[in-house]
Amino acid sequence: MKEEPVRARLLAAATRLFADQGFEGTSVQEIVLAAGVTKGAMYHYFTSKDDLLHEIYARVLRMQTDRLTRIADGPGTLAERLHAAAADVVETTTANLDDSKIFFRSMHLLAPETQKSVRADRRRYHERFRALVAEGQREGVFSDRVPAELVVDFFFGSVHHLGTWFHADGPLTGAQVGRHFADLLLASLRPGDVRE
Repeated sequence: MKEEPVRARLLAAATRLFADQGFEGTSVQEIVLAAGVTKGAMYHYFTSKDDLLHEIYARVLRMQTDRLTRIADGPGTLAERLHAAAADVVETTTANLDDSKIFFRSMHLLAPETQKSVRADRRRYHERFRALVAEGQREGVFSDRVPAELVVDFFFGSVHHLGTWFHADGPLTGAQVGRHFADLLLASLRPGDVRE
């Protein structure tokens, strides 16, 4: 750990401690001790414990947003791109499960302006994902019986619930769960499959 950059060490230590003890139960002193740095070093990179919590989630969301953009703008049919995007968000969420669990458990503790910023970032991600569904509905590739917004809300409700049951040592890998979730999403959008 000593060889890692200070910022990365602080994030790793905070993630472990927040996961084990909770955000409120973890002090700045415990974080800097676990990271092997001084408080001054921490405040050079992060303004507060609140800032650390925000970055734990924001780094995952930035990575997922970059990946979604590449998938959505990449090659393949609309159905193939939506399937890849759905599988990817599940796989990357399960690969960073502590980050997501910590954040959803503690988001209400963030300062109001930080919460607003995070919600806006998440909304942009969801809107990009929804645009794939809406495009497919306009082109007749996907059923339009259910509004795209509701389809996406339902799907991400399941994704955000992963932290309550998924385990890395469980019977399915994150990639396998991602493919199953993506299959279920595409099946729900297949024209003519649901009774009117």
